[in-house]
Amino acid sequence: MKRSIKTYAWLLAVNLFISAFTFGGGYVVVPMVRRFFVVKKRCFSEEELVDMAAIAQSTPGAIAINLSALAGYRTAGTAGAVISCVAAIIPPLVILAFVSAFYKMFVSNAVVAAVLKGMEAGVAALMVDLIMDMCVLIVKRRSVFYTAMIPLAFIANFVLGINVAVILLVCCFLCILQVVYRKRKEK
Repeated sequence: MKRSIKTYAWLLAVNLFISAFTFGGGYVVVPMVRRFFVVKKRCFSEEELVDMAAIAQSTPGAIAINLSALAGYRTAGTAGAVISCVAAIIPPLVILAFVSAFYKMFVSNAVVAAVLKGMEAGVAALMVDLIMDMCVLIVKRRSVFYTAMIPLAFIANFVLGINVAVILLVCCFLCILQVVYRKRKEK
């Protein structure tokens, strides 16, 4: 019982910290979850984190909340998921309430504008770090199919201007075809 309370307290604290200090959307949470859950506590592996990030993205709701729930569930079951969700929701609610109360003051403040610009650079760095980690995991699988998807998806979006949703649908369809092909080949 003592270990459970310690685990729940850790989940509460780490999710409050991650939620309070990650700006820029759901994908910025992934490197933080990796740092605390994979590297420091070894609650699950890098591959499991990538799978959880994919599930968090594909389910309704905010990616950050979904990922915290999955990480909490993987670490401490249903109670861990609930604690993680609540902890992930509290900081944004408090921050939004504070900003809403003093909106006029924040809108015209040059210091706040400069801080937000600085955060944009930090978010960009975290996103690049996440993308590099995900690419390394894909390349480690030694699959020409998956490895080729990385530059092809990039070219499709940035060079050809194809909508990201279309690229995701095509990639999902191709992966489903590959799974079906492998299952038939095994028979």
